Amino acid sequence: MKKKVLSIVLTIMTLTVLLTGCGKTKDKETTDTKTSSKTVTDTPGTDEKDPAPTEEANVDISEPVTLTWYLEGNSVSDDKAVLEKANAYLKEKLNVTLKPIWGTWGNFNDNVTLSISGGDDVDIYFTCSWTSNEYNKFSKDGAYLRLDKDDNNLIEKYASNAWNQLPDILKNSAKIPGSDGEGVYAFPVYKDYATQNCWDVNVTLLEKYGYTLDDIKNTDYYGFGEILKKVKEGEGKDFYPLLVEGMVLERMVNNSIMVTGDSQDCNMLSYYINPTDVSKEGVYSNKILSKFETPEYKKFIEKTREYYLAGYIDPQMAIKDQANDARTAAQNAAKYLIGTQSYSLGYEIQESSKRGIEVAMVPCTPAYIDTTASQGAMMAISATCKNPERAIMFLNLLNTDPELMTLLNFGIEGTHYDMANGEVVFNQDARGTYAPWTNGLGNVTILPPQEGQGLNFYDTFKEYYASSVAIPINGYVFDPGNIETQMAALANVGGEYALALNTGAIDPATKLPEFIQKLKDNGIDQVVNEANVQLDAWLAKNK
Repeated sequence: MKKKVLSIVLTIMTLTVLLTGCGKTKDKETTDTKTSSKTVTDTPGTDEKDPAPTEEANVDISEPVTLTWYLEGNSVSDDKAVLEKANAYLKEKLNVTLKPIWGTWGNFNDNVTLSISGGDDVDIYFTCSWTSNEYNKFSKDGAYLRLDKDDNNLIEKYASNAWNQLPDILKNSAKIPGSDGEGVYAFPVYKDYATQNCWDVNVTLLEKYGYTLDDIKNTDYYGFGEILKKVKEGEGKDFYPLLVEGMVLERMVNNSIMVTGDSQDCNMLSYYINPTDVSKEGVYSNKILSKFETPEYKKFIEKTREYYLAGYIDPQMAIKDQANDARTAAQNAAKYLIGTQSYSLGYEIQESSKRGIEVAMVPCTPAYIDTTASQGAMMAISATCKNPERAIMFLNLLNTDPELMTLLNFGIEGTHYDMANGEVVFNQDARGTYAPWTNGLGNVTILPPQEGQGLNFYDTFKEYYASSVAIPINGYVFDPGNIETQMAALANVGGEYALALNTGAIDPATKLPEFIQKLKDNGIDQVVNEANVQLDAWLAKNK
């Protein structure tokens, strides 16, 4: 196992060198979120070393406050011991008691919008560019407080320490037009902020059947058939070798990406990137399309249907309410051969340990920065929050205090994990009952490295993402305000067809033409036209 971990570490180092070499220009030009084709050599400003003091000492915290915190992507069934310790710590620091709502990949999108529309007593919501409570739309709708108002700048007063640690691209991406003017409506989570979709490969199982990682690297999605067939035959009828997240799978195969602001579950709008040089225009130039009408999409769903009928894809992947939880369970149990994964540096190391196998990542493209990624995880203070000052103080502490961040992420040392040579080694039994989504909480760079990552992991992490390259339309956000009626109708149509087609569960020969016609009938052409009018105006202003 030590040899395998060393192999994984060396692979990460190699990927980092390759990415840095591809990403840096001669003069290391720096860009903000509105710059597209230049390398984003993005490191926190000099303020990080000597941050402006916050005004926390001047705040009256004599009254105890309970903060309800709605989170995404978690697997938590027993948080009692962790919360007892965390709340004792927070009581001392801020006179705050934390009450998390541990949303999961399976239930967050449905429940969070109900919570917001119902005016639930929630203080802090996870939000981003890709959840149902999408950052741009819900900020415009008044769901979130503006955090940097001229007459009451909560960030400046109470969270400048955490703010000054953020890369500029995260700060700039957080500034949007909202219900209270142009400003920041959610605090960015400092995590991976570039997108790199990869094939998640169970190397242990791959080698069992006489293949190597090169067999995956030297082909593509359309060439997986022979490998999938052999492993399926060997593992049996209840084993599904191709573990997919339907919407991610399509983007990986076709090099299409989500358009920020299109908050539909199936993403009606797509932009196509150049897979060899993400800073350049893709096959459709700087245009937004309905991908469902492209020849690339037709070819993709035909192959996916073939794989589905051969028994390579679990039918649960086509059922919205079951897909995410079933996929997570299969990953954790190592019951797959090839999966889809949006990559974060070091993921294969932590998952190798967690799953008890050797996990490797095979990238489909270089890492790239787009608005969706740079708004990829954020914490918004609800417009209904009764104690916004204490809420922002909590976010400041969470993002600057390694003790609190480690406790809420990893649990209690000696129970959920142990430290060995400066690295976190999980107790898998205890971790099974307490596993929050680390990238959905706070500043990951203040965490201790996990087993196998190495003591300098977060230095490598910062360099890796600071060297990522922006796509040509980075900074563009689609505003659906003029066509909300069409968007609502299209969401229903997409929900009926898209996931089933993307996972092979229905016959594309009959269902794709039916789907396209319903899209036409419900206004997809008007939506695409509106998106391109906005994009053309954005390009004229920002190029």
